[in-house]
Amino acid sequence: MTRTHPRPSRRTLLGGAAASALAVAAGAGPARAGGHRPAWPTEFPLPDGWLPEGIAIGGAPYAYLGSRADGAIYRTDLRTGRGEVLHEGAPGLAAIGLKRGDDGLLYVSGGGGGTARVVDARTGELRRTHRLTATTGHFVNDVVLFRDRAWFTDSRDAVLYGVPRGRGGSVRALPLTGDWEQLPGVNNANGVVSTPDGRDVIVVKSTPGELYRVNLRTGRATRIALSGAQDVANGDGLVRVGRTLYVVQNRSNVVTVFDLDADSTKATLRRSITDPRFDVPATAARFADRLYLVNARFTSPQTPETTFTAVAVPL
Repeated sequence: MTRTHPRPSRRTLLGGAAASALAVAAGAGPARAGGHRPAWPTEFPLPDGWLPEGIAIGGAPYAYLGSRADGAIYRTDLRTGRGEVLHEGAPGLAAIGLKRGDDGLLYVSGGGGGTARVVDARTGELRRTHRLTATTGHFVNDVVLFRDRAWFTDSRDAVLYGVPRGRGGSVRALPLTGDWEQLPGVNNANGVVSTPDGRDVIVVKSTPGELYRVNLRTGRATRIALSGAQDVANGDGLVRVGRTLYVVQNRSNVVTVFDLDADSTKATLRRSITDPRFDVPATAARFADRLYLVNARFTSPQTPETTFTAVAVPL
C-alpha cells in the first residue's frame, strides 16, 4: 500500500517561517517600496519523517527532493518555500540522487533496490523503471545527465551505469579501472558531475575521500590531486559551476570549494562553507547565486516524527 506522507507539521512550518523572517531581517532586508519582491526563503521544511538525501533543481525555481523511506518525490517552490508531494512512493522503493533534465524528466537513483526511475517533473507520472543491479551488494547512489545518457554511481561496486535518455537503447555497465581501487564494506563512488570540458565526469569516492576523473568511453579513472586539503572524507553530493567544484562532505557538515585546473587533474582548495543550520547535508543543487542543500540528519533518529529541512547558502 502506498504510504501517504504527512504535510509538514505546524512546528516545522513555523520554524521555517521564522528562519525565513530572520534571514530577511539579518541579510537580504525587507521588500522595498516600488514593487520589489520579498527575499526568497533561505530555509524550508520537508514533511516529517521524509528521510531526504537527494535534491535537484531545473531551470525554473522548483526543487525536487527524494525520500529514502519509500521513493516519493517532494516539489518545493523556492520563491515561497511551500511544497507538496509530486510523486507518491511505495514500500521497498527509495529515491537517493536525482537530476532534472531539460526534457522535463527526473532521473532517480534507487539505492539498495538497484533501479533507476524516470519521473515526469510536471505531473509526477512514472515513465520508466530500469533494472541496473541485483537487489543485494549494490547501492545506486547519484546521477549526472551527460549527453544522451544518465550515468549512475554504485557505492558498493566499481561500476557506472549509463541509462539511455530516449526510448531506444540499452543500459550500459561501465567498470571503473585505472587508479580506482574498490574498498569493501564502505561507500565508494558517490556524487558525480561532468568535467568543465564536457568530455568526462568527476566522481567523489566517499571513503577515504578522493576525487577522480572518469573517461566514459573506457571507464579509466584518474585520481585528481588535491592541493590545500588532505582529502574530502564523507564526500557526497557534487556541484560544478565552470571550473569551481563544490563538494558536500555530509557528516563533516561542510562544503569545500575547489578550483579545477584546465584538464581536471588537480583541485585547489579555495574556501570552505559552513553554516549552523547544516545537519549532515547530503547533496546540493544550484539555482541563480545560491546553493541549496538538503539536511539528511544521518546522525539523528530516523523516525516518522523526525523533522527535516533544506537550506540555502550564497555561492
